[in-house]
Amino acid sequence: MSKNRLSISARVPKHKAEDYLYSVVWSADDKAFIGRVLEFPSLAAHGNTQEQALREIRSVVRYALEDLAESREIAPEPLSKRAFSGTLNLRMPKHLHRQLAIEAAQEGVSLNQWINTKLAAFHRYAPARAKKVS
Repeated sequence: MSKNRLSISARVPKHKAEDYLYSVVWSADDKAFIGRVLEFPSLAAHGNTQEQALREIRSVVRYALEDLAESREIAPEPLSKRAFSGTLNLRMPKHLHRQLAIEAAQEGVSLNQWINTKLAAFHRYAPARAKKVS
């Protein structure tokens, strides 16, 4: 009986369709809204409204997750479930590194804080100024 339980649980999708990152855009060529899911780039669905396209693509993802679980294949991990360390190594041209270091020094902040401030400003989440390093 426990063997049967293992067999059934192995077929249950690990992730839910609602865990994934969706987008819906209007397609003039198709004259419909197209729903896509970031973690499954080959999947798409359409609808007459944004809501319908979103429902359709979620349904497609649900089916794909069930199919992957049934065949014991691994589904992509949703971005919403991934752990991010907050650390990344970034390569950039030397002249850009120099320019950013100059700007950080002029602002009296660390290079790390200056780059974070610039990135946040780009995404409209930045405070007015970076905090001074003590």
